[in-house]
Amino acid sequence: MGSRIQFDSEYTEPIRDPLWGNIYLSKGLKNLINTPVLQKLSRIRQLGPAYQVYPGATHTRLSHSFGVFFIAKQMIRSLLEFKAAGFLTSEGVRAFLTAALLHDAGHFPYAHSLKELPLKSHEVLTGEIILSQPFTGQIKEWAGADPSIVAAIIDTSLSAENNGEIPFFRKLLSGVLDPDKLDYLNRDAYFCGVPYGSQDVDFLNDQIFPVREKGIGIRETGLPGVENILFSKYLMYKTVYWHKTVRIATAMIKKAVFLGLEEGLISPETLYGIDDEEFSFILSKIRHSCFSLVTSVRERFLYKSVYETPFNGEDPLHRDLCSLKSRGGKEREIAEVLSSEIKKPVPEEWIIIDIPEPISFESEMVISEGGRLVPYMESSSVFTGPAVRIFRETLRKLRLIVHPELSGLKIPYNELLL
Repeated sequence: MGSRIQFDSEYTEPIRDPLWGNIYLSKGLKNLINTPVLQKLSRIRQLGPAYQVYPGATHTRLSHSFGVFFIAKQMIRSLLEFKAAGFLTSEGVRAFLTAALLHDAGHFPYAHSLKELPLKSHEVLTGEIILSQPFTGQIKEWAGADPSIVAAIIDTSLSAENNGEIPFFRKLLSGVLDPDKLDYLNRDAYFCGVPYGSQDVDFLNDQIFPVREKGIGIRETGLPGVENILFSKYLMYKTVYWHKTVRIATAMIKKAVFLGLEEGLISPETLYGIDDEEFSFILSKIRHSCFSLVTSVRERFLYKSVYETPFNGEDPLHRDLCSLKSRGGKEREIAEVLSSEIKKPVPEEWIIIDIPEPISFESEMVISEGGRLVPYMESSSVFTGPAVRIFRETLRKLRLIVHPELSGLKIPYNELLL
């Protein structure tokens, strides 16, 4: 089919990647890399403040985007071996591969530090960038792809316009075996110097097959590969993404931006389309004590955790603190109590309650077992419902984080949260 011809004739421009070796782009996609939209991603660290713990973790969103494109192309090549993939068109495949390269075009600085804040999602921002000039024209001319399809694959809030390929490609780009996860687990582990994220991508691509309504399925022999992904994700969250020091740095940045938005010092638009350095520069120019938190993270003057407990979704207090507004109110209460204890004012930004956002272990895929398609959660895998729930429950911790001047006080901090 036409899509196969693309692989043989269009993707001839190599980019050397430390993880995957040569990644071959088309000349048009290579032109896109030189645009400001993509070059901005070379100035956004993939893991935000994680370099404070893992010094090698300075790889960027752009290098990750290359990896996602590489794996997406491998997956498409594998899927086209099946007659069931006959519904895929050259135009759809081209749009999907372009979406794989551009999927993070609207990403915020400092990785996921700005999650939960009242901002547009980076997927929505990516869709807006793709559909705006001059980028939309460049996608048409250089990538030969329909920008509206590319945007709709990434931003699921956009209409699929009765295009049956878009739902399929959405599931392919975001699911259990998606190219995003397969790259970031491998890449993040590689640059952090830990073994936990390593995946056998070649083996996994040999195990997949297309299921039009569900994205992809996997052969029963591929179950160990799926289990490895789920367990690797758990270990990477435990040791890297939600490492205590990484969480402290992340919480400090989030607190600074939340206070800035609440007090009207910045607007959401201030944070769209900027990189790590621009983020730090813009906030450093605003004369307000809350933004000193960002400077503190950059200079590794980090707050201390004085209390932590497993997050309990059944506890009304824990549930209430999931709201940033409620969290802010409780932080102000604690600051007032501590002010009375130490007989001097405790600034609001000296107290932070951190609760990681809910984490999902995607499992919406089918397994070919005994000649029939079985939902993954009903398969013979050991990592189904109960195991996944344990993963989630053991990872999330509620922490009270304070300025170092307060960390040595002999105070029952746990009681301050009640």
